[in-house]
Amino acid sequence: QVQLVESGGGLVQAGGSLRLSCAASGRTFSRYAMGWFRQAPGKEREFVAGITWSGGNTYYAGSVKGRFTISRDNAKKTVYLQMNSLKPEDTAVYYCAADQTYSDYVRTRLFEYDYWGQGTQVTVSS
Repeated sequence: QVQLVESGGGLVQAGGSLRLSCAASGRTFSRYAMGWFRQAPGKEREFVAGITWSGGNTYYAGSVKGRFTISRDNAKKTVYLQMNSLKPEDTAVYYCAADQTYSDYVRTRLFEYDYWGQGTQVTVSS
């Protein structure tokens, strides 16, 4: 069982930056691939970025590639999402999720993730 708690959301102007954190409980965090998803009002939840258990592979949605960076610190049981050059269309609730499949590639579909955090709001003003 893994519990995930996101933090770091807030209000920022367009062009600004935020860093989200997701702290995990449980002894096997280092074996989970981790992902960030987001859900804007009236829209479906979508994949944003993912990282494999070792941190050796990452994958990004096209809309954030080059602006967002996912990383993890297995000793701290934490995954991060550094978000730069934020745009109003990045406004959403951001969720972190854990994929217990011990894989060397990032999976991007919601049902492939086993544990979810409660989400943190990111609002980007124009």
